[in-house]
Amino acid sequence: MQSDTLLHIANFSTLFVCMVLKFPQIFVLMRAKCSTGVSLNSLVLELIGFIVFVTYQMYYDYPPPTYLEYPILIAQDVIVLLLILHYNGSLRQSLIYAVLLFGGWRLLTVERWIIDLAMSLCTFISAASKFAQLQCLWSSKDAGQVSALSWAMATYTCMARIYTTTVTTGDMQVLVRFVAMTLLNLWVLLTVIYYQRRTGSSSKKTD
Repeated sequence: MQSDTLLHIANFSTLFVCMVLKFPQIFVLMRAKCSTGVSLNSLVLELIGFIVFVTYQMYYDYPPPTYLEYPILIAQDVIVLLLILHYNGSLRQSLIYAVLLFGGWRLLTVERWIIDLAMSLCTFISAASKFAQLQCLWSSKDAGQVSALSWAMATYTCMARIYTTTVTTGDMQVLVRFVAMTLLNLWVLLTVIYYQRRTGSSSKKTD
């Protein structure tokens, strides 16, 4: 009974957090009208990972509460992508991204082996997205336009999904993915906080 209650709390809290997860990042970009420190490559890889993951879950008829947040995250990522392209002056490229992402999604379910292979690569794709964001931060040394709150919420949702996956499907591929994503999200979060504090300290010294 207690485990059922914890499962419901984990599922619904994850869904609730994911409904607003990218909002802080969206607001930061809109306020700054600049995307310095936010990696476009990271976002595209994250989108690919989300699309593969939710397609895999739906293909094998997993319980909807275990993946319901992903369509919401995909929609929010698309908004962030459009904002980055807009502030980079390359909004026209959005059509190319739309065609590639939609075409790739349709391709996933053509054959069973394709979705299985894509899922086996999903962790690497998602991990690559985190490393792309880290690389962007290391290069720019500027996290002013990166939302620490969004990364903190992403870390929580992955931790919650470790628990829900363990007590529901027990799928090892999915579990390994969430463990890896928790650690990498935490790494990005700490890096963002480090650069934001360093920038804040530098500003105070200048003043």
